[in-house]
Amino acid sequence: MTQSSRSDRFGGLELRHDREWNYELDRITEAIDSREADTVGLQFPEGLKRTAPRVAADIEGAANRDITTVISGDPCYGSCDIDMALARRADLFVHFGHLPMSENDGILYVPLFSNVDPLPILEEALEELAPPEELPDVGLVTTAQHINMFDEMKATVEAAGYTVHTRRGAERLSQEGHVLGCNYASADLPVEHVVYLGGGKFHPVGLAMEHPDKHVLIADPVNNLVTDADADPFIKQRYGDIHRAMDAESWGIIFSTKIGQERWELAQEIVTNNEAAHLISTDEVTPDRLRNFDFDAYVNTACPRVTTDDAARFDEPLLTPGEYRIAIGEKPLDELAFDTYHGTW
Repeated sequence: MTQSSRSDRFGGLELRHDREWNYELDRITEAIDSREADTVGLQFPEGLKRTAPRVAADIEGAANRDITTVISGDPCYGSCDIDMALARRADLFVHFGHLPMSENDGILYVPLFSNVDPLPILEEALEELAPPEELPDVGLVTTAQHINMFDEMKATVEAAGYTVHTRRGAERLSQEGHVLGCNYASADLPVEHVVYLGGGKFHPVGLAMEHPDKHVLIADPVNNLVTDADADPFIKQRYGDIHRAMDAESWGIIFSTKIGQERWELAQEIVTNNEAAHLISTDEVTPDRLRNFDFDAYVNTACPRVTTDDAARFDEPLLTPGEYRIAIGEKPLDELAFDTYHGTW
């Protein structure tokens, strides 16, 4: 089954392509049969939750046995963000939209690869770079939605005369060239220029923050745009929050209960070494959940993108563990770095 999104043409380069998702209905029904599942849990990322009832109805209609589908209503922002309560209750749990971070027999991952051809915009992006005679080496990374075309992407860059550098950066990353919003180790390459192929600026700005020495060129096949990733506004914001937190007399140390975001040892270490710090356990880090506390500042050991992307929404400074070390004087300000997640759950 495929589900098309609406698209509009805004003129010029602002062309939004239709996107269709293959929900792999056959593979899901085969898993239902092989596991003799009666209850099937379904989890969708935030942008695809509106398709959930239709997908659930199709699965129920295609199944060879009577089943009950249960749609997770919890927020889902990545493969780290599994609804474990529903996964334990269901005979089969299907997670849509992301690649597996860790192998788990009880979870069926349906990655939802994009149908948009990434090669034309990649060719256009390469024209923005210096010619191969002047710039022989180029790095290449992409997201889960386009990783199925990674070999073709590499061949396109090579055909333009460049030497392509790629790697599978960490255990948390499932494939070569794959980047996550919390881990850009696949861009740890001996190059000055990295081409990021994917939609939006969420991933490439994080990449630019972690690798400030690299030029990150965005090739966006969905919006048909080629732009540079600019991390300066985010970095300035981080400096501001660190300075605000330097006078903090009380600290809330946030520990995430999400299975892919747990950093218990790190959170406990901070509390052990700071008499003015207390642990806060939560499954979701939001301004409303912190507003009723009375801490001067917080340290977020959960998803680092909450800190970098949503900090302006919080009333008090919300720091990463590395930024906390700077705020209390253990590290100099010039050692500010992106908070990268390693390992899997």
